[in-house]
Amino acid sequence: MSSLPILLFLVPFAAAVVMPMATVKRRSWCQPIATSALVLTVLLAVVNLGVVATHGTIEYALGGWAAPIGIAWLDDPLAAIVVLTVSSVALVSLIYGRAVVPAKLDRSAQYYTLVLVLISGLIGIVFSADLFNVFVFLEVAALAGYALVAAGGGKALVYAFRYLLLGSFGATLYLLGVGHLYAATGTLNMADLATRLPELITSTAVVGGFMFMFIGLSIKMALIPLHGWLPDAYEKAPQAVVPLLASTVTKVAIVAWVRIEYSLIAPGVEVSRVPVLIVLEEIGVIAALVGGALALNQTNLKRMFAYGGISHIGLILIGASLGNATGFAGAMFYLVNDAIMQAALFMIAGAVLHYHGAHTLDDLRAVQSRSAWLTFGLVVVAISMVGLPPTGGFFGKWNIILGALEAEHYLAAFAVVASTLLTLAYFVKVFAAWFHQPATTETGELQISAPLGISVGVVTVSLVALGLWSDPVFQFLFDASSR
Repeated sequence: MSSLPILLFLVPFAAAVVMPMATVKRRSWCQPIATSALVLTVLLAVVNLGVVATHGTIEYALGGWAAPIGIAWLDDPLAAIVVLTVSSVALVSLIYGRAVVPAKLDRSAQYYTLVLVLISGLIGIVFSADLFNVFVFLEVAALAGYALVAAGGGKALVYAFRYLLLGSFGATLYLLGVGHLYAATGTLNMADLATRLPELITSTAVVGGFMFMFIGLSIKMALIPLHGWLPDAYEKAPQAVVPLLASTVTKVAIVAWVRIEYSLIAPGVEVSRVPVLIVLEEIGVIAALVGGALALNQTNLKRMFAYGGISHIGLILIGASLGNATGFAGAMFYLVNDAIMQAALFMIAGAVLHYHGAHTLDDLRAVQSRSAWLTFGLVVVAISMVGLPPTGGFFGKWNIILGALEAEHYLAAFAVVASTLLTLAYFVKVFAAWFHQPATTETGELQISAPLGISVGVVTVSLVALGLWSDPVFQFLFDASSR
């Protein structure tokens, strides 16, 4: 079972390599091959989670060379849950794509190849226990992401290019930070670094390295004020692509930082007299509040949901930086929920655009026919985004607040509550437009396609299920973070 991490990476990667050759003469095979690969990935991820829950962390040495000489992968509880989340959301997003993907993309080997490369890159990031290999997989995933945004054509090409420039700048900063740490310690393996850094924690090279790495990853996770690439990219990217990107790319970037943060910086440690976790928590507070305020100020549905996701990155960073197991487990639990919530929101926004051409709240008010299924999905997602039981969003936010109170960081607790009120406010705007009845025409029931109904149903049920079974999932993360 120790080979499970590499199998999880190889299944989508191998399918991506095979795709162009296998579909040269049969373009209709593109979607079945991609779907089959992701189904197998999800099944392996479920098995992997069971193995990690039963037997504990799996350490995998690529090529049989043990760290620090070889490249190490770490399959711990956080990695197991995140990989299952990423692969599951990717599969559901691919099913959703059947409802909205243009014909030219549906029969395009390049499109499905890029999706599979993106997933394999994200899985590599989650498992990597080596700073340089985090960089390698960041770029693999990023290059696929740039191309998927650009597939929208038109203005999407401009925003994809800006995404590429900012993403490349972030990657350069991250790599520069890695170089600083290597110069100071002579190793890139996280476990090996953890044993060498305490004696060098005030070194200028170490301080600079951490700063460059955090800024670089902040661009990747769209942390305010380095979020400029995200709203435009998500607005103009193809409808089939946005739920996948919104639910995975920024979440995995923050997982990468959290792994670095807790592997190398113990709670309470000061780097050159700067309390690192407290500074990160304050940055999270700003991101949560500013992101929520920017979302409230939007009229375009996709941009509103994009800024809402940026606000939630701040919430996750708050919880992960509180320095206690309650806040950390709450943040990671909320990250899983937010991945599903972002996928659901952009699926619904994409469906409204696909069926009605509605981009803005004003467009939404003019819509004559409604889908009861989409309405139900939007209500459940809104409840989870606001943080009300019985959805998973409530239990994530609740535990972040408990962690903040436990740490006596009352500003952090206030930020969670305030961002929740901002989320409620912009959903009030959405529902005012959604339930608006045009005065001059009769409203009716919109018949949506089966792939759209299935995908929205799966993410909606998942949010409720995570709420109902929050105790075992949270406890699993709590126990892992307490070790």
